[in-house]
This record gives sequence, C-alpha cells and structure tokens, in this order.
Amino acid sequence: MTDDVGPPARRVADTAANEVLAAVFARVCEGSEEAFAELYDITSARLHGLILSVVRAPDLAAEITQEVYVEVWRQAARWSADKGSVRAWMHTIAHRRAVDRVRSVQRETEREVRWAGTTRESEPDHTWEGVEQRLEVEGVRAALEELSTLQKEAVSLAYYGGYSHREVAEILGLPLGTVKTRIRDGLLGLRSVMGAGT
Repeated sequence: MTDDVGPPARRVADTAANEVLAAVFARVCEGSEEAFAELYDITSARLHGLILSVVRAPDLAAEITQEVYVEVWRQAARWSADKGSVRAWMHTIAHRRAVDRVRSVQRETEREVRWAGTTRESEPDHTWEGVEQRLEVEGVRAALEELSTLQKEAVSLAYYGGYSHREVAEILGLPLGTVKTRIRDGLLGLRSVMGAGT
C-alpha cells in the first residue's frame, strides 16, 4: 500500500516545491536581491552537486556555480514558463556551463598535445593565459577582501574548500542557519563588488 501512496505524495511535494520556487523567482525577475538570496538557499546544494558530477573538481565546480548564479540573475527577466520549470531552466544553464568547461579543458589539452608533437624544441607559450588567470584570481581576491572576515571565511570554505554548508558550520562552530546567511550575504557581496548586477 505504501508503494501506491509514495509516488503521488512525492509528486504533490514536488509540485508544492516548484510553486514556492516559481513565486520566489517571480520576485527575482523584479530585481529583488532578497529573493535572489532565497533562490540561492533553495537551489544551491543541488545545482552545485550537478556541476560537480560533471566537472569532478570541487574548485572548478564552485567557480562554475558562482558563474551560473550570476547568469541566472542577469537572465531572470528573460525566463518564461515555456522554457520549463525554474529549477529545470537553472539546471540546464548549469549543465551547459559545466559541459562547456569540460570541453574547453579537453580542447586545450588536445591543442597542447598537438603543439608538443609538432615543436619538440620549444614549449608552448602560455603567457597570456597565465596573465588572464592571474587577473581573474586577483579580481576574486580583491572582491573577497571587501567582505567581512566572517563572510570571507564561510565563502572560502564552501566554494574553495569544497565543504558543504553543514561541514562549514561544524568547522566554524556555528549554527547552520548562521553559516548559510553568511555564505548567501558573501555571494551577494561578491556579485555586487564584481559588477554582476544588471
């Protein structure tokens, strides 16, 4: 009998969760930063997990997760129900970005292998890539410095250390809700400092 009750109950719960998410997202579309923070709280764990399952690297997954939320913020007003549920739309963006990054890394590796095969005496020149990466890292570091010490610590552990919110709470000896708030506020601060607004 539980088999008959389980799936419909799950469908009802999923429908209710989708309705809550749609209501939050409607406020995001109107430019509400508070709603954006709520959207992050509701969706970030699954979204990060999806990206991590594709790229298999915690640091890279954290970076792509941040990029996805910036894109969601920028593209929110363009979303429409015919693109599917909000969660499905966000997961599509996340999956595309993760796959694109994997392909980009593969292409880069293939280019390096081909280059190494054709020029044995000289190494490939990655000067600009190094400079570009250094500039990006410096930009993120500078943005992190604008956060409070507590926000910076929580964001760094979650996104650069690869810890879950619960693990960050244990490491810092703080309640889970406090840690989630610090991470959310820290991400909003990073977005603001790095000019990710509309």
